[in-house]
Amino acid sequence: MTLSVGTGVRRSGEFFAFCLDTFRSVARRPFAVRETIQQAWFISSVSALPACLVSVPFGAVIALQLGSLARQLGEQSFTGAASVLAVVREAGPIVTSLIVAGAAGTAICADLGSRKIREELDAMSVLGIDPIQRLVVPRVVACALVAVLLNGLVSVVGVAGGYFFNVILQDGTPGAYLASFQALGQLSDLAVGEAKAFVFGAVAALVASYKGMTAKGGPKGVGDAVNQAVVITFILLFAINVIVTAVYLNLVPPSKF
Repeated sequence: MTLSVGTGVRRSGEFFAFCLDTFRSVARRPFAVRETIQQAWFISSVSALPACLVSVPFGAVIALQLGSLARQLGEQSFTGAASVLAVVREAGPIVTSLIVAGAAGTAICADLGSRKIREELDAMSVLGIDPIQRLVVPRVVACALVAVLLNGLVSVVGVAGGYFFNVILQDGTPGAYLASFQALGQLSDLAVGEAKAFVFGAVAALVASYKGMTAKGGPKGVGDAVNQAVVITFILLFAINVIVTAVYLNLVPPSKF
């Protein structure tokens, strides 16, 4: 169904207000620590293995492409730096966000959507329990924290996969692969990758929670909400990634070889 411009603007405003309510509820007490731990365990259990499996071909493709390009330019010594920086800055957070949005985000949206159509959220409000503080905040916090941890795991696996494919399949030099990264890599590269993962995880949980809590039309409406949540999350993640990367490259000076 085609949405009018006015409807899109209204829903964007509602989502923005929903995000503000969620951020405000994070500092309110009591904080649902047990629910947060349970959600973090669930998210990590459904996301860790797929993230590792996806990160290996990502790191391999990056290493093979950059290795071939570096060989054509006669700069094989820079392959390690380019491959690792590409994984740590871009591929790691992107893979993490896609897995979290696809695995955890859909589960969050389906869970909250089911509660919505069963009127459990309305019952909580009648009892004086804020659904955002009780249900949304733990999921957003858990998603953001797990995304940071998953990004570290994905980066390690991706770098290891790139090292293997470059050194073993393309006859690269192990010492040069590592030395070039040590010369060009900075701590800020890892920091911006972790910051991206944190933001991406929070955005994925916010979109999934919003679509789930506004689902209508019974089970079919919940299914539609899940599909919409995934699409919207992917669009927002790539847009945010472009903005964060552009700001980082303009504010942080590159390391000199």
